[in-house]
Amino acid sequence: MPHTLVGLIGAGLQRSLTPLMHEAEGRVLGLDYEYRLLDLDVLGRTAADLPELLATAEAEGYRAVNVTHPCKQAVVPLLDALDPRAVRIGAVNLVLFRDGRRIGYNTDETGFRIAVERGLGSVAGQHVVQFGAGGAGSAIAHALVGLGVRRLDVVDADVGRAEALVATLEPPPDSSVDARVLAMTDADEVLATADGAVNATPLGMNDDPRQAFDPALLPRGAWVSDAVYFPLETPLVRAARAAGYRVVDGGWMAVGQAVASLRHITGLEPDLDRVRAAFTGFLAEGRTAGDRTGREAIG
Repeated sequence: MPHTLVGLIGAGLQRSLTPLMHEAEGRVLGLDYEYRLLDLDVLGRTAADLPELLATAEAEGYRAVNVTHPCKQAVVPLLDALDPRAVRIGAVNLVLFRDGRRIGYNTDETGFRIAVERGLGSVAGQHVVQFGAGGAGSAIAHALVGLGVRRLDVVDADVGRAEALVATLEPPPDSSVDARVLAMTDADEVLATADGAVNATPLGMNDDPRQAFDPALLPRGAWVSDAVYFPLETPLVRAARAAGYRVVDGGWMAVGQAVASLRHITGLEPDLDRVRAAFTGFLAEGRTAGDRTGREAIG
């Protein structure tokens, strides 16, 4: 069978479970599937090295690369074509190499929609506060608008970036949403009246003890979602659970985007529940992509 070589470009990837999910599902689908970590920290690179990393991956026969923080928006100008969803979101987390062309996709929006559907059921008509307007934040905001929220407040340290994101949001034809940009200083007040809040920043990733917001500011009955999944129990998730809020951790979003990426890469139909079971199994075993050897370099 042909060898399918895929990579993940980003920083701080050693705890990622994406490679393990891809390889496990690839085997079930009957593929010779190899997924390598292209960790900027391990390689001593930065997002400025993306042109060289993409060129090398392409030359070495990679079929695709997933892209994560801090490269989801920086990679866009380096591509030959974008899927309409990636155009709308303005960020890419999957690059396919096809016939000498680089085609960008965004599967984060699909991943977050799956997280909401599996973890909450519905957010239609709700008021949501989102922290973070970067690559993941853009996908999540578009997902929330598509899911029918009534009001979306976007909070980001870079107000201009948040304003640019809000300007791109397009509600479905049969609905409308009041999308606003808030300064960090205004966040506490709106959290007090929100139905839910989302962390779409990297805060809490790896050993970062910080939280994007204090979940205790939300009303009782509200929910909290974190896009970070390594660790799955981020400081925000832990605090929200302890305070009795409904919580959607980053696991379902990670699984959903992995399934969508696999579909694009292989042309086959992965099984969502099977991939989720593999994901939870890896967590229970304490396995991470960084535990493997020989799959962490390029060139």
